[in-house]
Amino acid sequence: MPRSSRWRAFAVLSAVQLMIIIDSSIVYVALPAIQTDLGFSGTGLAWVVNAYMIAFGGLLLLSGRLGDLIGRKRMFVIGLSIFTAASLLCGLAVSEAMLVVARFVQGAGGAMASAVVVGIVVTIFQEPRELAKAIGAIGFVAAAGGAIGGLAGGVLTQAAGWAAIFFVNVPIGIAAAVLAVRLLANDRGLGLAAGADVAGALLVTAGLMLGVYTIVKVEEHGWGSVHTLGLGALSIALLAAFAVRQAIAGSPLLPPRIFRSRNLTGANLVQVLMVGGMSGFQFLTVLYLQRVLGYGAAETSLAGLPIAVVMAVVSLGLSARLNTRFGPRPVLLAGLVLLTSALLWLTRAPIDGAYLVDVLPSMLSLGVGAGLAMPAVMTMAMSGVRPSEAGLASGLAGTGAQVGGALGLATLAALASGHTARLSGDGQATVPALNAGYQLAFAVGTGLLVTAAIVGFAMLRSEPAQPPHADQTDRAANAVHP
Repeated sequence: MPRSSRWRAFAVLSAVQLMIIIDSSIVYVALPAIQTDLGFSGTGLAWVVNAYMIAFGGLLLLSGRLGDLIGRKRMFVIGLSIFTAASLLCGLAVSEAMLVVARFVQGAGGAMASAVVVGIVVTIFQEPRELAKAIGAIGFVAAAGGAIGGLAGGVLTQAAGWAAIFFVNVPIGIAAAVLAVRLLANDRGLGLAAGADVAGALLVTAGLMLGVYTIVKVEEHGWGSVHTLGLGALSIALLAAFAVRQAIAGSPLLPPRIFRSRNLTGANLVQVLMVGGMSGFQFLTVLYLQRVLGYGAAETSLAGLPIAVVMAVVSLGLSARLNTRFGPRPVLLAGLVLLTSALLWLTRAPIDGAYLVDVLPSMLSLGVGAGLAMPAVMTMAMSGVRPSEAGLASGLAGTGAQVGGALGLATLAALASGHTARLSGDGQATVPALNAGYQLAFAVGTGLLVTAAIVGFAMLRSEPAQPPHADQTDRAANAVHP
């Protein structure tokens, strides 16, 4: 198949993936304007974000498996169409309920499209060097999408109002859907009879959605509250019931055999811990710059720019060459070391810190580390997977990243605020108390990344970066039209 056709198809996939990831964070800057126009209460406003996160995180695994069953191209186009239509409804919203429901549907459509992207990529690219380059680009999209969303949200909201952050998705979504239909070949999938486990689907979707909901409400209720402990226990019970169901079902939604791959299992564990440790970096660094060092919004945005620049240079160029030459395991471990050093440096960030000495080194280290680690962990999460289960593996990896990120951010934010409150209660001044809280959270994030490195070293096996083996039928079914 022509190289240009493969990369045109990949451009469509990565553009959609970036748009979907951006939408998880683009609304933050627009929330005050949304609250003013639609009359949201303080607690209700959080649902503009939470509704998207719950639907997206809860449906990734199911969407990935359904992509294998009904065809990954079909799932991608259906999900993109739902996402685009929901984006239009979000921009047209005239009430709280309309916007929240539209955001939930938008998250569901995003999950359906996003869950199969990596699965499609590993079937398009059969040559290891090309695959490594493509995975590097997807890794950059996954790691940098949140930062890009914050910048884009501010620009669009200021220039054209909050509805513009949703309307901009409509022409992009329509164009991407048309191109996807043209560039991606039809793949028939396995058929629903090969894995239409309705009971399992209900259990895992309910368990994941309830789990994400519980996590995002931790800041409001606290870790030790009846709300958090009760719903958390129910979420775990639902997921445990799902695991039992998969062991006895004739056509399981998530075949237990998939976890026989040490690299797949280990990479997903590493990703949960890694994203959990990284999740608080941007959030807490922004707070440190603004509340401790006294930076304004514009200064803070410029201060974070080196991360995106360095991450782009590494993930879009260097990481592919390193993965091809050395294999993803050593590249991942090197990335984890750099990520750990980034957070470790911030554990000693002083009250009177200087950006060039106390912040910039950690940002550069995190940019390089994420640029190396994200593509490598994605490659290992897809290694050894049957072509017929590539969508499932892709959805599983996405679910791990979402749950790890939500859990990590909730944990680190709660630790920081709790420690600050205790110190303030003991009579410590506000700024020192805030700084001590951030330092504690950075230390815990460092611990998560150290654990990720240990798990990666112990579980992952060295092997060259390469796509899953596919028979002639699979390759033909997932080819790209010239």
